[in-house]
Amino acid sequence: MAEISLLSVVALLLDLPERGLVRGQVGTVVETLAPGVFEVEFSDEEGRTYASLALRAEQLMALHHQPQRQAV
Repeated sequence: MAEISLLSVVALLLDLPERGLVRGQVGTVVETLAPGVFEVEFSDEEGRTYASLALRAEQLMALHHQPQRQAV
């Protein structure tokens, strides 16, 4: 599993209906609060934040825009 750090783009792995968030929503880590705990900001396409909350690493999946190695 990829390490999550400041400014990582992450996807939510579970629904959080009390916050209006569903599995798969994409956010950005904006602060490390404790080991394995991150403040994640969720924004719309215009950059307006609609949710910001503390989440544990096991609730998140790091997303990647580049391959980890070249395909053969």
